[in-house]
Amino acid sequence: MGIDNTEKYLKYRPKKFLGQNFLVDDNISRKIVKSLEITTDDFLIEIGPGYGSLTKYILKEADIYLAVEIDKGIAEKLKEDLILKNSGKNQNILSKDFLKFDLAADTERYNTSKRKIKIAGNIPYNITTEVIFKLFENKEMLSCAVLMVQKEVAARLTAKKDTKEYGILAVMTQINSDVKTLFNVPPTAFFPKPKIYSSIIKLDFGTEKYSVSDYELLRGLVRASFGKRRKTMKNSLKDFFEKNNINPEELNFDFSRRAQNVSVEEYVILAEEIYRIRDNQ
Repeated sequence: MGIDNTEKYLKYRPKKFLGQNFLVDDNISRKIVKSLEITTDDFLIEIGPGYGSLTKYILKEADIYLAVEIDKGIAEKLKEDLILKNSGKNQNILSKDFLKFDLAADTERYNTSKRKIKIAGNIPYNITTEVIFKLFENKEMLSCAVLMVQKEVAARLTAKKDTKEYGILAVMTQINSDVKTLFNVPPTAFFPKPKIYSSIIKLDFGTEKYSVSDYELLRGLVRASFGKRRKTMKNSLKDFFEKNNINPEELNFDFSRRAQNVSVEEYVILAEEIYRIRDNQ
């Protein structure tokens, strides 16, 4: 890296233990913010804003904004550089771990009108799955989420049955949201440069795709099915059926298939059938 670039990125002191890679490409930042389709009615939460690569563009669009940043030093810097300059709007920052952030309690004072929330964030690769499942747990509060994730993770989120990428993450994501990959981002868009490509994904929570009677039952079914993905579901689900006191012969389903050969819709239908039999015993 030359002298000019060193000076340009002098403020960035990434912490490896937090998985920090800062987005430094303004064109990518603008493209991400545009995909959020922010209106004055939206409540925007940004996860891990860092030094504000997205924030500076979001603040121009969002009247109600909350940043959640685990790094206290960065949070103070962002507040000083950006938030305080927009004091006329409802724009704030909390120094907190998003995984410990309560979307209902921690936003109550900012979101008094109970608006649906839009989420934006460049998610550290080591906590991507945890963040996504946290969003699923709170999806009734959300409108959509636009997230930067590892390219391979994006492939797993959007995977279709009969592919090697198709697994628990794909099934649960597609049950809970409409997911799509918007575009890919090269390592050169970050400082420091990661060794992998990233992807921008969008999760839409606006429409309930499936009617699920027992979400925990469905999640348990999916996890058990893929727990031994090389085996047929007849074998991989033995413990699951015993736990739920279910005779698989009572179910209208072909258990000779493997987990990766079963569609998202079929998992939902099977879970509903198991629910009805179990609760009518």
